[in-house]
Amino acid sequence: MGAREVFIGLPWWVKWIAIPVLALFVFGGLIASVVGFVVGLLFKILVFVALVGGLIYVVRKFFPSSDRGSW
Repeated sequence: MGAREVFIGLPWWVKWIAIPVLALFVFGGLIASVVGFVVGLLFKILVFVALVGGLIYVVRKFFPSSDRGSW
């Protein structure tokens, strides 16, 4: 007996309301922590990109060099 056969006899409100509410109740903390981790990671990446861009801007603005390939 597959999952499809189990859900055939159930009313619509059980399939579309009760089961998702139970899933959110059981896995809500996990979902919130994963979303929080992803948002935090994206924020840190954005801050890193902004800081690197600012550093490059400051170096090019205040330390002009006519010979850029002198390394």
